[in-house]
Amino acid sequence: MKKQQGFTLIELVVVIVILGILAVTAAPKFMNLQNDARNASLQGLKGSIQGAAGIVYGKAAIKGVESSKTDEDVDGIKTIFGYPTASSAGIALAVKGLESDSTEWAPVTDSVGGNAAGDEISYTFKNQADNAKTNKKCFVTYKAATSSAAATVTVTDC
Repeated sequence: MKKQQGFTLIELVVVIVILGILAVTAAPKFMNLQNDARNASLQGLKGSIQGAAGIVYGKAAIKGVESSKTDEDVDGIKTIFGYPTASSAGIALAVKGLESDSTEWAPVTDSVGGNAAGDEISYTFKNQADNAKTNKKCFVTYKAATSSAAATVTVTDC
């Protein structure tokens, strides 16, 4: 009769313990992937806003209105000091995807923006527009240029 070969109970327990330790140390790395993806999307929106603002500023400089204190129209986009205003007629028109009928992004509800220097407007994911500012996380804020400072974009991570 042949002798049967197999794993002993001790060997199986050791393997299960090792797998358990690996699972406990590796699981937290994979649990936070959704927040990482959202933060990456916010960083992408920040880059889009900065790029669009720079392009609009270049067009304003070509037209000679980059130092204008009042609203100027540059290719249908409202600008102040050469940069888009913090409004639906400014930065929202400069960045594709920030329009009012966007399926991805929406202005934060208590962030109305405006056409004056220094005004700001914030954008977040469409399904979080009502509570992003309340929770103080997960949005991108565009602040219009002033006479002494260029337009700025900041991200508040999720």
